[in-house]
Amino acid sequence: MNKIFSKILFTSYFLLLASCLTAQQENVPIDHQVYTFIKEMSVKNILAFIHDDNPSMSRAEVTKDLELISKRIDELTVTEKKLLKKFQEEFYDEAADSTNTYQMFGSKAGFSKNGSDFLSDKVRYVYAYRGESANYYLNVMGRAIYGQNFKPFVNNSWLYDIGFRFRGTLFEKLGYSLTVQKGGVSGSSSFATTLDPRLTYNFKYVENIENIGNYDFTEGYLRYYTEPAKDMSLAFQIGREKIKFGYGYGSKLVLSGDHPVLDFLKVDFNYGVFSFTSLHASTAGVYNIDHSLNYTKFIAMNRFKLHFDNLIEFGVGENIIYSGRGMDLAYLNPFAFYKFEEMSLQDRDNGALWLDFQTHFIKDVEIQGTYFLDDDPLGNLQDFSSYINKTGYQFSVFWYSPFSINDLSVILEYTRIRPYVYSHSNPKDTYTAWNQILGHRIGPNSDEIFTRISYNVNEWIRFNFEYQYVRHGQNIYDSQGNLSFNAGGDAFVAHRDGIDPMRIEFLDGERINTNTFTFDLRYEPVRKVVFDFILREVMNKNITRDIPNNSSYAYLQMMFEL
Repeated sequence: MNKIFSKILFTSYFLLLASCLTAQQENVPIDHQVYTFIKEMSVKNILAFIHDDNPSMSRAEVTKDLELISKRIDELTVTEKKLLKKFQEEFYDEAADSTNTYQMFGSKAGFSKNGSDFLSDKVRYVYAYRGESANYYLNVMGRAIYGQNFKPFVNNSWLYDIGFRFRGTLFEKLGYSLTVQKGGVSGSSSFATTLDPRLTYNFKYVENIENIGNYDFTEGYLRYYTEPAKDMSLAFQIGREKIKFGYGYGSKLVLSGDHPVLDFLKVDFNYGVFSFTSLHASTAGVYNIDHSLNYTKFIAMNRFKLHFDNLIEFGVGENIIYSGRGMDLAYLNPFAFYKFEEMSLQDRDNGALWLDFQTHFIKDVEIQGTYFLDDDPLGNLQDFSSYINKTGYQFSVFWYSPFSINDLSVILEYTRIRPYVYSHSNPKDTYTAWNQILGHRIGPNSDEIFTRISYNVNEWIRFNFEYQYVRHGQNIYDSQGNLSFNAGGDAFVAHRDGIDPMRIEFLDGERINTNTFTFDLRYEPVRKVVFDFILREVMNKNITRDIPNNSSYAYLQMMFEL
């Protein structure tokens, strides 16, 4: 009886607090653990619609989802209830007080300043302020990584960085955030890029003109949100932050997020079953040591979607990549078909179109798919060996609580990308930023089977196991480094008219097969003090030449946020 009464009291307490919350319009960083929890609750059909094709959410949106989950708390497992409580304490900002939140400096927010709470499970801030029309929160963040190569047993690296995040909301409409990180590297500089791939496109690290390898990252934006009518929302954002776009559990065909942070203007509109997003972003082209050769490229994107709760959502999207001029007003127009506009601008740019869907009609199972058409292959879709058929597709299944095993999730995904996808006849207009593909990590002329098994031991410990099997047909070069056969396996090398064959079979070229096994254990002994242990085995083999190239490594990462 006491347990039932406590559960009712706990649920009523958070629902009452949620009803008077002030909306926080700043976004939750895309790698936050709450996204995983919300996703699993969506697959479980606790939540109906979470727009994870455009996954970035404000704190207000996260709070609303947590409210919806709490209304069905009787359907949650013990661990799910604990995760819900953990995230409620973090995201119900108006409910924060001295019993659940600590601040090191300042006193205007009404939080605890007891030094014993510094390493407690309370939400913590260095400084916080809450007023009628404005609030802001300051956190200090740090990270340390130690990695060791086992095969070959030669390299190790240390990465360490420190930074801060300053965020808040003005007038319940305007969210803002500024994040700055600065770090250094010791040990093997090449192995460090394996531990943190972002270093491969970080200017300070790539430039490498100082006595120690160092890097920096920054993000910042303004986001305005309004609800002009019932069931209608409109958000405008300008700035830079890590974003992803499109479906995909392992990686995404549209915007994977495994690329440099984009600077962008973004509009999100939702009304009933209809959603629309327009994005206009800029990034850098391939890095050159001669700075006069470096350039800016632009990415314009529109997407329309219809979604029917607990049934299906499907959409169509388009994008254009262009360079060699300033921002083009034609592509700032959200109500236009980019491909026809590109034709009217003399066919200088790189366009793509994609179709996708996601189903929710089976409890505990989600199915999704994407079909990506690069440039203009519509007249050659039936010709599977034409180089013009630059298409890719992805099909995925997410099963939560398989065979009634609580807190377990299983993902299976297949991706196939034809030759020459992401490339373009103008090398400055490839579907890339710096040296990274904006889309799926495997690149063109490749396919991948991806599997992930995850298990929440409790609200503080999570296991992940991933398996990737990738086949890739790479271009063939002679002993002098000259391209002797273009198999369409490099996003930076387009088909060359009059030189390369008109017909190309999938996986032509030099075949590379890769099996990758990854084990990840995440442990959070104290709130926002996280340890990640990752062990990875990579079995790579050049099938054409019968040459194996295996490697294995592990690293320990500690992150904290105060």
